[in-house]
Amino acid sequence: MQTRIRDRLGFDTPIFAFSHCRDVIVEVTKAGGYGVLGASTYSPEQLEIELAWIDAHVGDRPYGVDVIIPVKYDREAEAEFGKIDLHDLIPTAHKTFMEGLLAAEGVPELPDDERQRINHEIIVGRGAMTPDGARRLLDVVLKHPKIRLVVSALGAPPADVVETLKAKDIMVGALCGKPKHAVRQRDAGVEFVVAQGTEAGGHTGDISTLVLVPQVIDAVNDEIPVLAAGGFARGKQIAAALALGAEGVWCGTVWLGTQESELTQFEKEAYFSARTEDAVRRRCRTGKTVRMLKSKLSEAWEQPDAPDYLDPPLQGILFNEMTARVVRAERPDLYSFPAGQVVGTMTAETTVRQVMYDMQLELVETLEGLSPSILQGN
Repeated sequence: MQTRIRDRLGFDTPIFAFSHCRDVIVEVTKAGGYGVLGASTYSPEQLEIELAWIDAHVGDRPYGVDVIIPVKYDREAEAEFGKIDLHDLIPTAHKTFMEGLLAAEGVPELPDDERQRINHEIIVGRGAMTPDGARRLLDVVLKHPKIRLVVSALGAPPADVVETLKAKDIMVGALCGKPKHAVRQRDAGVEFVVAQGTEAGGHTGDISTLVLVPQVIDAVNDEIPVLAAGGFARGKQIAAALALGAEGVWCGTVWLGTQESELTQFEKEAYFSARTEDAVRRRCRTGKTVRMLKSKLSEAWEQPDAPDYLDPPLQGILFNEMTARVVRAERPDLYSFPAGQVVGTMTAETTVRQVMYDMQLELVETLEGLSPSILQGN
């Protein structure tokens, strides 16, 4: 199927794979899809390592990068990044609340050396969830010519970012959860949008994919391509997105259960045991609304005695410290990680290649199954 975005980027199948794992990016891209590395949890130094590895393993195929450029964020944290320990900007009440939750559940503290390492990784990674943090990551991205696409995950990128990327012939995209967001992004120079329905994992809104995609296509007057996100793990679902007018689909959750995923076996088992209704929208992970696995910790932040959510990147720093301790203790009842509603269909570990094969085969069978009798109204 020839589309504008396929003509520009040169992939074989309309499957865009968002993942924080370089192995997933390579396997999807080599299988004919388009891998997009979630870069906002990396430091610039670590991102350079990840991108160099992808370059060495992806052959001559292009791939993309996703960064988080929030409109609302803690400006003091951005200004002080690299000058002070960002933990110092987290209010004592929030730290006390977190420690109280974990202590009540008997979750031990991390060993000192592990705690220092993880806290450093969290701060330099989560500290990138500001406009300046994204710019530091994009400076690294621009050194890698195989990257032909950059996506902004939380709104339209700043004008200087759009101008810089376009000058390098890098296609610029953005995620949106409402039609008005898509219009704003188009007007800011974005070349395609990802209409992300509420079914999606991670940062998401409250409009379903089925309703949102046609609204976004109409809102941008079909002037730029639209991808569909939220609820895509099978070929039948991809066929539905194409029928809505999308030029491809954006998938994330489905890759978390693969052998190549960055998750530990404990974390994967938490996904395999989850039901669709266990993927809930909460703000405790980043300060923004995120669809994630429901747990005792996610629900504790919803209670009246919980402190207010912090703006990015501080809430993310706080919550990721909790997550590191939960994972080390292997406590599934406390584990919360981004997950879309398709998590209820994930029951066992597979491979990226198998997921790609199954989705493409079912897509072809579904399109062929739209028999002439249906299309002709007989």
